[in-house]
Amino acid sequence: MGEKKERFSSSFLDLFDTASTVIAYDNSRDDFDTHLEEFHQKLEEYYKLYDIYNSYDGIVNLNTLNKTAMDKPVAVDSRIIDLLEYGKYVYELSGGKTNICFGAVLSLWHDCRQYGINNPDEASLPNMKALKEAAEHTDINSLVIDREKSTVYFSDPLLRLDVGAVAKGYAVQKVCSWASENLWPSGAISIGGNVYTFGNKDDGKSLWNIEIESPDSNYMDRVALVQITDLTIVTSGDYQRYYTVDGKKYCHIINPDTLMPSEYVASVSVICNDSALGDALSTTLFNMSIEDGKKLVEATDGVEAVWVDKEYNKTCSSGFDKYVKK
Repeated sequence: MGEKKERFSSSFLDLFDTASTVIAYDNSRDDFDTHLEEFHQKLEEYYKLYDIYNSYDGIVNLNTLNKTAMDKPVAVDSRIIDLLEYGKYVYELSGGKTNICFGAVLSLWHDCRQYGINNPDEASLPNMKALKEAAEHTDINSLVIDREKSTVYFSDPLLRLDVGAVAKGYAVQKVCSWASENLWPSGAISIGGNVYTFGNKDDGKSLWNIEIESPDSNYMDRVALVQITDLTIVTSGDYQRYYTVDGKKYCHIINPDTLMPSEYVASVSVICNDSALGDALSTTLFNMSIEDGKKLVEATDGVEAVWVDKEYNKTCSSGFDKYVKK
């Protein structure tokens, strides 16, 4: 049992529309590959359940709900009930800044962004009148969850779910937590902007070094290099998913107050012990001024954050520095 484990890594691109990397310690490459397959399979189950854009044979997922839950209550997997209830919790926590029932608005932005990326010369913004009309159908109370019967119903027929702010972090928390108990003694797993660490590297001797990426490498090499374990880091930024209209970049995170892309900061990264919370908070903080965001972070136990504003100045919460590699 006490034999020294080796460090292995592998990457994949097929889940959550993002690049993922798994670094973990295992007995051999064969063992690591076997465990990686189990990890990928479990993460893929969540990915398919939480997918709002595609349907899969034999799976009732969020795409199914967006097409049918306005007609009658739809029976779903308990993992969907868990996610949607967490989404309601996040709505309260964020004061409405992060709303899984914002799909009617977000789909208008998504369609314009996809068209604009594919046809840059014809890129345009969604019509504000259409956005305002869509925003009339984003009331989280119209999402009716019956945990006992495991059903979901939309009491507003024009309500649509978009769980982009919470689903990936929620899935990462569930699957990485499972992996730390069943697959590997230590690892650092990055699913897009969500990094989950557990155990120690170098056969139990060191914390993990995690680089928080710069929103613009022309201005800074990186935001910070932090040393952590049994913690997660989640970043929201304006630099990876955006499109350009008349020379101006518009990012994918939409502020519910303005119905326009958020313009407070270039990026915000959250450190905490729960990837679902980190995901929700990073989106919430991206939709707030740094001043208001700092108040929220300081009032939330076990959470630290670092912001990069549009001029690439950094602001840290009071306890962030303890994680920065000296």
